[in-house]
Amino acid sequence: MREWPGLEGGVQGRGPMSRRKLPRGFYTCGNVLTVARQLLGSLLVVPARDGTRVSGTIVETEAYCGPDDRASHAWGGRRTHRTETMYQIGGTAYVYFVYGMYHQFNVVTNDREIPHAVLVRALEPVEGIDRMRRRRHWPSDHDLTSGPGKLCVALGIDRKLDRADLLGRRVWIEEGARRVPASAIASGPRIGIDYAEEWVDKPWRLWIWGNPFVSRPDRATKSLERRARS
Repeated sequence: MREWPGLEGGVQGRGPMSRRKLPRGFYTCGNVLTVARQLLGSLLVVPARDGTRVSGTIVETEAYCGPDDRASHAWGGRRTHRTETMYQIGGTAYVYFVYGMYHQFNVVTNDREIPHAVLVRALEPVEGIDRMRRRRHWPSDHDLTSGPGKLCVALGIDRKLDRADLLGRRVWIEEGARRVPASAIASGPRIGIDYAEEWVDKPWRLWIWGNPFVSRPDRATKSLERRARS
């Protein structure tokens, strides 16, 4: 893949595209942080019922490393009807409902019975943008998919996609137009996990530095931000 153009170049251009789906081996990597980092710049695709492609470039992720990670739904080996998805083979979609109003989309990683997952926190809209606006009742691209709940509404993601195979036809992730270099990736603490004790400050939230579509762009200028190493 081509090199990322740099902070000024933004994310990949918009328009129709179709690239190779990420293979199973990408998702079964033993290091969830590696997967979370390498997902940046990839294209999340959720086709509409009529087959029209609706997609966005992944610009922000969070890694969760159960069962040790207190911020993970699978902390301590917890297994419920909801979390059972996390114990599936890497490359499975994990979709859950929070706060009685939002869905969140995660990518299961590693082998079966190892509950690792990556939350997709923000996208840059690429295809089907008019459809995204209608779904969200939103007039512009700004803030259209800059959050895990927003992007699920925009792409039509709900619990029906839980346990979907990311190598299938319902939802998948493709290679991005360019590789995102380590110099363009920032890291910091995950959001909304104040209950996680010593795991709160782990720099496991990763995002494309300076990208306007991340969920918390204000944090990009704070001193806690640092470039993630490859």
